[in-house]
Amino acid sequence: MGKTAIIYGSTTGTTEDIAGRIASKLNIAQGDIYEISKVTADTVAGYDTLLLGSSTWGSGDLQDDWYDGIETLKGADLAGKKIALFGCGDSSSYSDTFCSALGTIYNDLKDSGATFVGSVDPSDYTFDGSDAVVDGQFVGLPIDEVNESDKTDERISNWVASL
Repeated sequence: MGKTAIIYGSTTGTTEDIAGRIASKLNIAQGDIYEISKVTADTVAGYDTLLLGSSTWGSGDLQDDWYDGIETLKGADLAGKKIALFGCGDSSSYSDTFCSALGTIYNDLKDSGATFVGSVDPSDYTFDGSDAVVDGQFVGLPIDEVNESDKTDERISNWVASL
């Protein structure tokens, strides 16, 4: 996978926790884990692979720090890099926009020259709709710590193995 950074935005700490759990599985050092609000174009230049994480808020919105963060990434040279997405959502209360923030990040960066990896089959999830489903697959790893926390470790393990 090359040199890998995990970049996340987290309001309540859930996405930060998931980022740490992914880092542990991949043996990624603490110094290669970043809050999106602290990332610059120079930060991402030193990495081959970017694991990007955001929770989904309201009716499919990005986590607040991602609004500026996505602009930073759009201004960076992502050509030739691999990008994998992960995020948190609530498949019960927000069933029609479950983990849609992943779809927003994907759509904003899909023409960047990066290669997206880590799609996930949605058949193990219960939800009504998501902007994160493209061509029948989630564009990254959706996590539901509110309703399906018992599946999180297995989902992370399976996703990490697919990378």
